[in-house]
Amino acid sequence: MFTGIVAAVGRIESIRPLGTDADAGVRLTVNAGSLGLDDVQLGDSIAIQGACMTVIEKSAVSFDVDVSRESLNRTVGLAATGEVNLEKALRAHDRLGGHIVSGHVDGLGTVTRFAPVGESHELRILAPADIGRYLAYKGSITVNGVSLTVNSVDDRADGCEFSINLIPHTVEVTTLKHLQAGTKVNLEIDLIARYVERMLSAEKAANAAAQD
Repeated sequence: MFTGIVAAVGRIESIRPLGTDADAGVRLTVNAGSLGLDDVQLGDSIAIQGACMTVIEKSAVSFDVDVSRESLNRTVGLAATGEVNLEKALRAHDRLGGHIVSGHVDGLGTVTRFAPVGESHELRILAPADIGRYLAYKGSITVNGVSLTVNSVDDRADGCEFSINLIPHTVEVTTLKHLQAGTKVNLEIDLIARYVERMLSAEKAANAAAQD
């Protein structure tokens, strides 16, 4: 589990195919930047751009992870070299500074606007409709591994557009600074919203069955 509070911006330095067929994954070598690796063991989890990955090799300054083709198909930011948001897995005694994040990407959104507004930035993202039903005003959403608060929700025919206000600190210390209209982003819905939706749909199904 994670909190969505990015601990460091690292960099994917190399990408090596794990096979020759179309279904092969890749091995990434990630420079950890300011993310200390002294307490990281082989088998530990680190979120990269919001996707939970397992450390299989490490040095003093970098670590390797294997990414399956399935993960590559369902995420962005893991198939090319460049900067990535990093967060170690949550420990039981850590502060929960963001919200409960699993590191499992639910879908991809598309940035529709990223522009300064006063001292902050407004970020608008168009999410698929099946993700939109989990979004709520002042609810939580994870974008490329960053825990953020939803400021507005607009259900549209082509999906659900939501807006976020980014303070200067968040822009400065994450890869969100590189966003622009048309950029794809990893989205993870709030875990609590997922369970609420499941309970409500199960209750609805039970009520419908009772009326038959």
